[in-house]
Amino acid sequence: MPAAHDQEVAKALHPLHAALLAGVAPLLVCALLSDCAYATTQETQWANFASWLLVGGLVLAGVVVLWALIDLLRKRHRTRSRILYTVIVLAMVALGFLSALEHAKDGWGAMPQGLILSAIAALLAIVATWIGFSALRTGGAR
Repeated sequence: MPAAHDQEVAKALHPLHAALLAGVAPLLVCALLSDCAYATTQETQWANFASWLLVGGLVLAGVVVLWALIDLLRKRHRTRSRILYTVIVLAMVALGFLSALEHAKDGWGAMPQGLILSAIAALLAIVATWIGFSALRTGGAR
């Protein structure tokens, strides 16, 4: 009979941390979709939507990254998956911030760099959410 406690099991995210993390991915993905709409239609309002969605995502992501760093400082929460999660969240915030700076340019001047940075930030948000919520699985579940 295999022991379920032999493996290092990551603790689940705090419910508020999980709720904030769950809000980041949709905002960044919608910013990417707005950038795609702007790239195809050249309607300036889509670029504005992308900027607003990026700012909203970055506000939530700022709290998430602070929470992840504080969790990482606590020894009992320091696992490989939690370290990877924190690194991905930091990269997501950095690229999201660069994307927001790129979106601050006038209209078409943000393309294609803004679109590329939004795509990478959205992908990192999805990966961070996946890793963050995968800690909810316990012990012997396969």
